[in-house]
Amino acid sequence: VTLLLTFFVLLLSMASMDPVRFTEASSSLKDAFGMHNVPAHVDFAIPILPSPPITKFNPFTQEMTQKIHERIKSQLEELKLNQDISLIQKDSDTILLRVNDSVLFQPGQSKVAPLSYSVLRNLANIIRPLPMSLRIEGHTDDRPVGQKDIDNWDLSVARAVSVMRFFTQSDLLTLDRMSAVGYGQERPAASNDTEEGRSKNRRVDFILRLKSKSKKPANEAEKIPL
Repeated sequence: VTLLLTFFVLLLSMASMDPVRFTEASSSLKDAFGMHNVPAHVDFAIPILPSPPITKFNPFTQEMTQKIHERIKSQLEELKLNQDISLIQKDSDTILLRVNDSVLFQPGQSKVAPLSYSVLRNLANIIRPLPMSLRIEGHTDDRPVGQKDIDNWDLSVARAVSVMRFFTQSDLLTLDRMSAVGYGQERPAASNDTEEGRSKNRRVDFILRLKSKSKKPANEAEKIPL
């Protein structure tokens, strides 16, 4: 009689049960009657929350780059180098320091001029504590170099490597955080139709990029051995 009463009470309660609770109640009832079958399988789905969209924008990275930009700007002004070195923030993780070739080299030459040693030392002292990799880019205007077997591309590469060699041999920056590349006349900063534009194109760019553990150093394949 007790079992029959329990059975009818369960039937009444199961009228509003969800599938999971119904299965549990059914299993309990079968146990009460001595029936030990395998519990019925209940299908249910685990909700999957959509992942946030992937974006290159990183507020923390942008904020850090901005702080580094302000710090470099202050140091350049303090060292009175802001007339020789242009400071440009390219994007959220990259800063560019642009130096005209006349500050570093004699016309048509690829060896660093002695008068530029102090500029490069101060520049290395600014870069050294920063959590950034350094890419040294050589650029020229479109006029021929005027030397046999040497074109603008050769000169731009030689100048970039010459600056990197100076940093390394003077123990100013380690080689593992630097790379050097030359573009010749292929990436002008201004028009080559005027002397002022050609002067702007003859330059060395120091590209600073925030280091990332998930990525290899920028343009690692383009490193040029000394």
